[in-house]
Amino acid sequence: MPILPDQTGRRIVVTGANSGTGREAALRLATAGASVVLAVRDTGKGDAAAADIRAAHPDADLEVRELDLADLASVRRFAAGVVDEDRPIDVLVNNAGVMAPPRRIETVDGFELQLATNFLGPFALTNLLLPALLRAEAPRVTTMSSLAAMGGSIRFRDLQWERGYNGWRAYGQSKLADLLLALHLHRLTVEADVPLLSTAAHPGITRTNLMANGRSLGRSGSGRSGDRQMPFAQSVEQGTEPLLYAAVGPNAVGGAYYGPSGAFGMSGPATTVSIPGSARSADLARSLWAVAEDLTGTRAPF
Repeated sequence: MPILPDQTGRRIVVTGANSGTGREAALRLATAGASVVLAVRDTGKGDAAAADIRAAHPDADLEVRELDLADLASVRRFAAGVVDEDRPIDVLVNNAGVMAPPRRIETVDGFELQLATNFLGPFALTNLLLPALLRAEAPRVTTMSSLAAMGGSIRFRDLQWERGYNGWRAYGQSKLADLLLALHLHRLTVEADVPLLSTAAHPGITRTNLMANGRSLGRSGSGRSGDRQMPFAQSVEQGTEPLLYAAVGPNAVGGAYYGPSGAFGMSGPATTVSIPGSARSADLARSLWAVAEDLTGTRAPF
């Protein structure tokens, strides 16, 4: 695995850091010297992940904090706690997500679960943490998208999938929304001449529990193993590389998209990848940003 640049003295928030690409990112960043905030819905699982990381790296600087991206009140509590500390955040890694639950689930705020967890929660978190990010010398926001964004579309007339719910199509919409978030935030920082880098990444096809957990939501019992569902998937170590490059790579560029370099973007070493046609409209990104502002009641301070 490529060695990360020294992160000593930097504070990095990683959402969904108790498992999968989030846990791997937290491990690698802490090993490189960063002070890592593991932002997780289940603090018990977050504590277990932190203990595992410390077992391998006793000097790891880790902090577990509760964050439920599907609950805007939780997002606000988390962000307020971070901002009130008056310490800069160098990097926000919007990694957490859910994938394709078989039935529509509504959050406490009345949003469809995938849109809330994968997009609206991270959108609000990003806006609310910008004061802490802008205290840093070279702040960065990195947002995890997916290959599913390629076939996604934004259903403005039924954003919450109240009619004809389809788990995979709703997932594609939410991950396209993530990519649009990253791209529009980049445009805003350029227009306002704000020294913040906004990047995006996708993991290709990576062996995590995301798919199994998503398919088991709303069902009794556990989902099937992600390994059996994706026998050709790459390891989580490899799949996290694009996210890490987008988050702390010294040559990463604002507005760029990073993913695996192999055939069809499914696996391989990290590289710059093309932005899919579904995400190239600046007007689409601007319209979605405005809707998200209204739904979350949050706005960027520039």
